[in-house]
Order: sequence, then C-alpha cells, then structure tokens
Amino acid sequence: MVKFALLARLEAKPGKEQEVADFITSALPLAEQEPDTVSWYALKIGPSTFGIFDTFETEAGREAHLGGEIAKALMAKAPELLASAPVIEKVDLLAVK
Repeated sequence: MVKFALLARLEAKPGKEQEVADFITSALPLAEQEPDTVSWYALKIGPSTFGIFDTFETEAGREAHLGGEIAKALMAKAPELLASAPVIEKVDLLAVK
C-alpha cells in the first residue's frame, strides 16, 4: 500500500515560469525509471508556483527518490530557474483510493 509521499513546491523567478514548467515535465522519463516511485505528478499551482508530488510504498523508496536523478537535476537548475530554494516536504498518506 502507498503510505509515503513527497510534496515539492517550486517558485519560478519572474520570466522563468515556462522554463520551470518545461523542466519539471521533462523529468517524467526519469520518474518512470524509478522502480520504487509508484506515482509522480508535475503540478502548476499558480502563475509562478509549481510542484511535484510523488508516492512510494516504503520509506526506502522515498529516500531513494530524494537521492535520485530528478533531485540532482532540480538542485542543479534551482539557482537559474527558482526565486527561492525548493520546499520539499515528506508526507505520510492517511488514505488513498
């Protein structure tokens, strides 16, 4: 059962909104290669606010994702694209359908 998740909020620098959207959607193939990532979503929350939401069956899967290629790419691009550091929260899922 899926019990673990990550919620990352990303605030784009002015004028970088489309680049952030393109960057996070381009990460889908990397997420598809992660065997422990059950679901992965790229989100647009507002005009300049974006997010990534991922789910995992185990804490080990969540930790593997945090140390994986998507996280490395995000941290490398953050200074160029983001107005502030990404906010990444560990989320425990209470109910899932």
